[in-house]
Amino acid sequence: MTVRHRRIQRAALLAGAALLGAHFSIAAFSQAPLSPAKIQLHAVISGYLEPYFTQNWSLFAPEPVKDNQGIVARAKCADGSVTDFYDVTAPLIKETQSDRFFPSRTVRLVSNGIQQLNDSDDLLLRLRQNDSETKDGKRDRPIPLTPYEKRQHEEAEWSLSRFALTQVNNVCAGGARPTAVQARMYVEKLPPWSQRNNSAAKSKLDLYDLPWKKAVELQ
Repeated sequence: MTVRHRRIQRAALLAGAALLGAHFSIAAFSQAPLSPAKIQLHAVISGYLEPYFTQNWSLFAPEPVKDNQGIVARAKCADGSVTDFYDVTAPLIKETQSDRFFPSRTVRLVSNGIQQLNDSDDLLLRLRQNDSETKDGKRDRPIPLTPYEKRQHEEAEWSLSRFALTQVNNVCAGGARPTAVQARMYVEKLPPWSQRNNSAAKSKLDLYDLPWKKAVELQ
């Protein structure tokens, strides 16, 4: 029994090490520079990592966060009416802050979706920022989104819209379920730290409307 027990224990350890190695390999590959292999395997990688194992470099950012991001959502009801926008992010943040020891991780579904919607390869970001003007001063054609970026943006739109639907599911009159939902992403750029004592300093709010999504397609 002792020999058999040791064999089982070794097999379990080897299997655990193999699974752990595979996990870290996938996570490391997701942070590798953009390549044909990364584009081809994007669906497999994102399907495994999202939403709980998504990797990013926010912890090592050279500068602190300078904006406040979130989403609001509105619904279209069966009678054709459209509701007002409801804040989706703020209640989640409040829920997280109310429990410091065992906070809810639901808010990550929103933050990860927003990050995925805005994420791009660093090289492409620099090229799009630096090549917006040609030497003769004429506006150059912007660099289009890669197939990888298009798929990533589409998946982020579906993910945010699907979650928004769960938060506005009871806003129609009579308790009827919405027939469609639209999420709106907001980015509030906060005043710089140097202006923290300046009462006249104001933040800048940018809005980005996601397309309407039918409820039957999100469920």
